[in-house]
Amino acid sequence: MILGRLCLETMKLEALIEVIQSLRIRGPRGCEVRGIAYDSRSVRPGYLFAALKGEHFNGEDFVADAVERGAVAVLAESGCRVPEGVALVEVEDARRALAEMARAFYGDPAARMKVFGVTGTNGKTTTAFMLRAILAAGGDDVGLIGTIHYRIGARIIPAGRTTPEAPDLQAMMEQMLNAGCRSVVMEVSSHALDQDRVWGIDFDVGIFTNLTPEHLDYHGDMRGYFEAKARLFKDLGEQGKRATAVINLDDPWGQRLAELELRRVEEITYGTHPLAQVRAFDIRSDRRGMVFGIESPWWRGTVRLPLIGRFNVGNALAAFSAAVGTGTDPRTAVAALEEMQAVPGRLEEVPGAGGRRVFVDYAHSEDALQQALESLREICEGKLLVVFGCGGDRDAGKRPRMGAVARHLADYTVITSDNPRSEDPAQIAREIEEGFGAGGAHEIVLDRREAIARALDMAREGDIVVVAGKGHETYQEFADTVTSFDDREVVRSILEERKA
Repeated sequence: MILGRLCLETMKLEALIEVIQSLRIRGPRGCEVRGIAYDSRSVRPGYLFAALKGEHFNGEDFVADAVERGAVAVLAESGCRVPEGVALVEVEDARRALAEMARAFYGDPAARMKVFGVTGTNGKTTTAFMLRAILAAGGDDVGLIGTIHYRIGARIIPAGRTTPEAPDLQAMMEQMLNAGCRSVVMEVSSHALDQDRVWGIDFDVGIFTNLTPEHLDYHGDMRGYFEAKARLFKDLGEQGKRATAVINLDDPWGQRLAELELRRVEEITYGTHPLAQVRAFDIRSDRRGMVFGIESPWWRGTVRLPLIGRFNVGNALAAFSAAVGTGTDPRTAVAALEEMQAVPGRLEEVPGAGGRRVFVDYAHSEDALQQALESLREICEGKLLVVFGCGGDRDAGKRPRMGAVARHLADYTVITSDNPRSEDPAQIAREIEEGFGAGGAHEIVLDRREAIARALDMAREGDIVVVAGKGHETYQEFADTVTSFDDREVVRSILEERKA
């Protein structure tokens, strides 16, 4: 549990049971619950332990540990056994029941906040950062939950996962309220939607960025992936809030989403599509970023965005639409966009490379890599070199496809390791190499630091080097160890060495 804690106030188990559909309850219903945990190591005296069934672990195997640590109640699906004196709440769907209990335990903070949810394959993090900046410029205290970090008032906490489990989300939103936040921007992953982590959260706004092949090892196919994302929008407005769906009309899956019958939802479409309500036009790029026009129901004018990449125009349109469409002054939104700082690990430039330019980017799918390389090609005066790998224990089908993208868009590629996890790094690299076919200027250097050094040594004045795949991450994950590794710091270190 990321933010596990003992509450100053307690809640009777019988009160928590009232908010769920239980199959049966055994043991003392009147016990006081002082906290909720789904990891037995986070259990404290007085906690309720949710025994969730996961891909790799079954929470029921840790009930004894939870009870030993002081759990007074266990939430589980049928068939679980608990010691005498400990309450057992049996339900059909433990994840959904956990979300409902967590919402009640923390007082449903989403009902007292303006909640923006951002979902899609690419662009979630940048869109969330842009939207938070716009809302903050309008005078709001704004919380943030996403891939890079969680922001609770003045506190910034490194993120463990894009969208945490339900008790952590509810606890964070309660803390945001206590810190003075009245709005929260949240990245919502497809896993979180499928696993009911955001079940019961009453979103004011849902934002759809795009959908490209990713996580298909989990969802099976694009239809299953889309259905998971669409749940955010199908649930909008179901709990009483006046809800808004902000949808990218340039994306085929966004067009499909816009065609759904979303009840009690106002719809705002954006993009370059001629039917988009918020439309970008006259898009230009230079070394400093993007310049484009916005035509919308609320404002028409030009924006100079200090971020590289045409895809960032789409991210800016999404953030502008969500904020201005729900009451923010458009001039405030534009001013905030024009002052945007680079989002950590998203085409983040590392200074000090002399006549070369070096960027670190999180691109770890074929579409994201293609967008990054195409964007950099527009401003590249020389050769474009890319260093990247693919993560282990994840969708292997994208590896040769990413190799093909690099072959067609980069002048030279250094294939290396990413987070190989339990897989053989050399085998992953060979699968990426299949995308190069018989040609393509590339080599394999498995040691990531050596691979980055190789590309930097090859680069000449006017060239661009992009190190892709890990972005803001500060570690590298192998089968039996996790080591510190930050692409940005490694680039700085190598550049300093070369100067010495």
